[in-house]
Amino acid sequence: MASTSTPLTLPVLPLDDEVVLPGMVVPLDLNDADVRAAVEAAQAAARAEPGKPRVLLVPRIDGTYASTGVLGTVEQVGRLADGDPGALIRGRGRVRIGAGTTGPGAALWVEGTRVDETVPDPLPGHVTELVKEYKALATAWLRKRGAWQVVDRVQAIDDVSALADNSGYSPFLTTEQKVELLETADPAARLKLATQQLRDHLAEQDVAETIAKDVQEGVDKQQREFLLRRQLEAVRKELRELNGEQEGEESDDYRARVEAADLPEKVREAALKEVEKLERASDQSPEGSWIRTWLDTVLELPWNERTDDSAAYDIQGARAVLDAEHAGLDDVKERITEYLAVRKRRSDRGLGVVGGRRGGAVLALVGPPGVGKTSLGESVAHAMGRKFVRVALGGVRDEAEIRGHRRTYVGALPGRIVRAIKEAGSMNPVVLLDEIDKVGSDFRGDPAAALLEVLDPAQNHTFRDHYLEVELDLSDVVFLATANVLEAIPEALLDRMELVRLDGYTEDEKVVIARDHLLPRQLERAGLGADEVTLDEGALRKLAGEYTREAGVRNLERSVARLLRKVAAQHELGERELPFTVTDADLRGLLGRPRHVPESAQDPAERRTAVPGVATGLAVTGAGGDVLYVEASLADPETGAAGLTLTGQLGDVMKESAQIALSFLRSHGAELELPVGDLKDRGVHIHFPAGAVPKDGPSAGVTMTTALASLLSGRQVRTDVAMTGEVSLTGRVLPIGGVKQKLLAAHRAGITTVVIPKRNEPDLDDVPAEVLQKLDVHAVTDVRQVLELALSPAEVELPAVA
Repeated sequence: MASTSTPLTLPVLPLDDEVVLPGMVVPLDLNDADVRAAVEAAQAAARAEPGKPRVLLVPRIDGTYASTGVLGTVEQVGRLADGDPGALIRGRGRVRIGAGTTGPGAALWVEGTRVDETVPDPLPGHVTELVKEYKALATAWLRKRGAWQVVDRVQAIDDVSALADNSGYSPFLTTEQKVELLETADPAARLKLATQQLRDHLAEQDVAETIAKDVQEGVDKQQREFLLRRQLEAVRKELRELNGEQEGEESDDYRARVEAADLPEKVREAALKEVEKLERASDQSPEGSWIRTWLDTVLELPWNERTDDSAAYDIQGARAVLDAEHAGLDDVKERITEYLAVRKRRSDRGLGVVGGRRGGAVLALVGPPGVGKTSLGESVAHAMGRKFVRVALGGVRDEAEIRGHRRTYVGALPGRIVRAIKEAGSMNPVVLLDEIDKVGSDFRGDPAAALLEVLDPAQNHTFRDHYLEVELDLSDVVFLATANVLEAIPEALLDRMELVRLDGYTEDEKVVIARDHLLPRQLERAGLGADEVTLDEGALRKLAGEYTREAGVRNLERSVARLLRKVAAQHELGERELPFTVTDADLRGLLGRPRHVPESAQDPAERRTAVPGVATGLAVTGAGGDVLYVEASLADPETGAAGLTLTGQLGDVMKESAQIALSFLRSHGAELELPVGDLKDRGVHIHFPAGAVPKDGPSAGVTMTTALASLLSGRQVRTDVAMTGEVSLTGRVLPIGGVKQKLLAAHRAGITTVVIPKRNEPDLDDVPAEVLQKLDVHAVTDVRQVLELALSPAEVELPAVA
């Protein structure tokens, strides 16, 4: 408890941002005017009264005096260690400051009341524990500083008030904390406050020491690593000099290259690990060359490079590019336009990346050769403003060609997908996977199975090549896969791609392509100018219709090239003057006779269907749609060769269709007024010309039925009629596939009437309008309708078959 005593009148010695507690002895500089005025005033007052001069030490913070000061006695006046005049003052006790008063000298005099501090005897238990804790904390702090003599002095202090005030010597206390100690009159409360302050400081010091230790350990490790690396470089330099090798360039410093490269975080970590392995490996170790090759591959990949698609967001401009570079192919053009439109809207709404996946596309362009599938990929890249890379997959049989080889193999390389990305120089190119249906498989694996991850939009954002062994994001790549035969593509792989069919060109489209694209290109290759040789539309149309009958335009381009070479050679020989316009009448003299004359244009006696038992069918091959002729004959009853004979390299399905056609006619011959009574005793032979070409499928069922009906009835099949459809035992005509390709083939062959199944009528929407206008398409449900349309009236009444 604290009690008050006799009032005191003392000169004020202000202490700026300093605090003196009772028991402390401090030297003060007398050059300070306030200090000198207070000491001189105290000395003047001491002459009238016995004892040492007394002053009131008061903290002054920002010009404001504290409410409590310390009574100090001037022990000695002399010079400080630096030679300046000074005074040594000892703090005696606390004084609560009262009102100001007058006194000798220039100092400020105030009245104060001495605060007497008494502590109960004996000390309470909690105060005793507080004393022990304070001494233990103070001893620990002093020992860290090496102040062993001060430790003994602190341990010798038994007075609670003096022990608490002894913390005034602590350099870590702020002025505010010391003022708080000064103004706390209760010794026990003051000791508790001093203990808490010391405890907090020791805790901060422990944290600071831990941080400093960790920093020092890190610095030591870095210094050690730096020293070892310098030594390693020096050793390698000496070895190079011994071996007569030149010192490496800065580009060989893979660590600097990796740190400077813009790599994803996981890729950077993997690359730095490999750099550490390279630094530890000897120059003679084969692992060093493997690591260098791997690092070169990683550093060459465009991890964060992407082509700006802003140019492709001009949807109308992109469609104009596609139309300018390719005629027709509306389906694929519409799909690319849809993709660009959706991508533009996603970009406008900030949906460029959703779930870690970007907006790539995987399209399968399936169609016959020569329709422009490969060149279309380059046009798509041009329209989108992206880089274009072609990956040829024809004949690839090694799974490692797609996913790369493991690095442990000699000569290991990344797969073709990674190499395509590196070649493109961006992470969002247009990659054309050419001839994906020609991929094979053997003991080295199945490349088509390796493509499953590449072409799956749900997982190709984390594609992992066996060589790289780091994730590569392919979700922004536009993959275009080309194929001739849809059935040759594995079903699981086809399911991952969006199918776009390119079914071939009409004759009008071929004329446009030849005029706008093929002719200018071949004129340049032949060294001719556009004003020197021209082909009129009639010549182009005859070239497309009679000299080249195909789904694509490759042979048409060859014919144009051959034509121009002929003209160029004749001009050089002086046989023809330029400029020259080629008409359809000139083609025979330049190219010879036409190769594909329509059946309708031939002499009636020379047509294939000029005799009964021959019908015209339609089929789909790898080269697109084609016209297929079916021939049927009956064996002489005297030969005794009963049964069905099939020739023409037919598949099982087509053989079964022939059996069904024969069974239908046997069971319904009377209804159809066909002489089939003794059909079972005579052999039936059905032949498909072009016997070297394998044929299969059910769509020739109605054609075989018509050929047999024509044979039995003696009625010829109309030359201008072609048909397709599967037939059932009851005579129903069932739907088939490839209607568009078959109608295009019929149009090319000069057919004017086509019979198709009724259930295939919706497929006519895919057929070009100009083709439908020139074809009379009949949709039927029963084979009887087919016979009514296809069989011409018999000119001669034939006797019944015996």
